[in-house]
Amino acid sequence: MLLFAMLTLGLAVFLAGEVVTMPQRRRAVALKRASAYGAVRNDREQEIARFKERVLVPAVERLAALALRINPKASADAIGSRLIAAGLSSRISTSQFLAVKSAAALFGAVLATLAGVTIGPIAGVVLVPVFAAGGFFAPESFLTMKIKSRRERIRSELPDALDLLAVSVEAGLGLDGAIAKLTEHMEGALVDEFAMTLGEMRIGEGRQDALKKMAERVPAPELASFVRSVIQADQLGISLGRILRVQAADSRLRRQASAEERAMKAPIKMLFPTALFIFPAMFIVILGPAVLNFTHSLAFK
Repeated sequence: MLLFAMLTLGLAVFLAGEVVTMPQRRRAVALKRASAYGAVRNDREQEIARFKERVLVPAVERLAALALRINPKASADAIGSRLIAAGLSSRISTSQFLAVKSAAALFGAVLATLAGVTIGPIAGVVLVPVFAAGGFFAPESFLTMKIKSRRERIRSELPDALDLLAVSVEAGLGLDGAIAKLTEHMEGALVDEFAMTLGEMRIGEGRQDALKKMAERVPAPELASFVRSVIQADQLGISLGRILRVQAADSRLRRQASAEERAMKAPIKMLFPTALFIFPAMFIVILGPAVLNFTHSLAFK
C-alpha cells in the first residue's frame, strides 16, 4: 500500500508539473519552429534557385537558340516588340517565348512519331513535319490574336480616356498630371500604355519621344492620330483641351463606324456555318421520311 501511494503521489506531481509548464513548453516549441521555418524556407529557395540556374536557364537558352536557327528571319527585338504590343512582356521574356516555340515543335514531332508507330511509318513520315511546323507556328498565331484583341480593347477605351484627359486639362492640369489622373481612375490596356509613357517621361524621356514610342507599341490609327495631334499642339501652341475634345469625338465616331462594319459582316460570316451545319440537318428532317417511304414502296414491289 505504501508503494502504491508513493507511485500515485509521484504521478500526481508529474502531471501537475506538466500542466504548470505546458504554456512555457508550447511557447518554446513555437519559437523553435518559427526560427527553423525561415532557415528551411531559405534552403528551399536556394535549392529552387540553384535548380533554375543549373537546369532551366540553360535549357531555355538552348531552345531559344534552336528557334532562331530554325527561323533565321525572326529576331529577338522584333519578337520583344510583339510581346510588348500583346501586353505579355511582363509575363514572358523573348527567350522564353522562343523556347516555347521550340518545345512545341519538338512535342509535335514526338506526337507525330507516336502516331506513326500506331498508324504506320508512311503516316509518321508525313505527320512529323506537319505537326512540328504546327507546334512551331502555333505560339506566333496565339501572339497575333493577342495583339489584335488588345488593339481592339485600346481602340474601344480611347474615347473615354480622351474625355477624362480633356476634362483634366481644362481644369488646369498639364498633360502629365492629366495622364496621372487617368491612371488613377481607369483600368485597362490603354491605361497601362499611358502609365508606361508617364513613367518614361518621369525618368527624363521627352514628352514627344515617349508619345511616339507609345504609338509604335500600339499599331492603332486612332492612337497614332492622338499622338500626332498632341505633338502638333505642343509645337504650335494650340489649346490642348480643344484638341483632346476633337480627338475624343473623332475616335468615338470611328468606334461606331467599326461596330457598324462588324454588324454588316455578321450575316456573311453566318452564311457558311448555316450552309455547313443547319442545311444538312434540315434536308435530313424534310427529305428523310420521303426517302424512307420510297424505299419501302420499292421493297414491297
